[in-house]
Amino acid sequence: MVKIRFKFAYYLLNQTLPRPRLTMKNGKKITLLIAEDDVDDRMLITRALSESFSQAELKCVENGEILLQYLNREGKYGDDINYPFPQLILLDLNMPKKDGREALREIKSDLQLRKIPVIIFTTSKHEDDIMVTYNMGSNSYISKPGSFEGLLALGRELENYWVNTVLLPV
Repeated sequence: MVKIRFKFAYYLLNQTLPRPRLTMKNGKKITLLIAEDDVDDRMLITRALSESFSQAELKCVENGEILLQYLNREGKYGDDINYPFPQLILLDLNMPKKDGREALREIKSDLQLRKIPVIIFTTSKHEDDIMVTYNMGSNSYISKPGSFEGLLALGRELENYWVNTVLLPV
């Protein structure tokens, strides 16, 4: 009887059911879009996350203006092969042209973009920044670690939570 139940359970699990796309469990990567203006920070973040967040395809933009061009598929960002649509955004607050607060406001006011989880990733620990960004709809607020080892640990935590634990919208 147990063998029959196991076979039936196996049969049910392998039916065509809606399953989350781009998770570690099915072996695919998620696209993580990093909005960071500082070249050195961007280099360190991408290096650390490349090593510690193995299930992420990393893409970077330099400011909030370019972030929105990417998300709205404008210009070169219309190329889905080279610029895949992100399932997760790491957003710095203090950037030129359009800062992270302005970009977050636009993302969360757009019906198509608001479903993308946005993690504020900044050096600021100001209570006002934390409250304002959560009130605008950010999904997390993380103060940048002060070391490469801290970035590696953060990458593992991000992967564990955003890939192994939660189900992201398709």
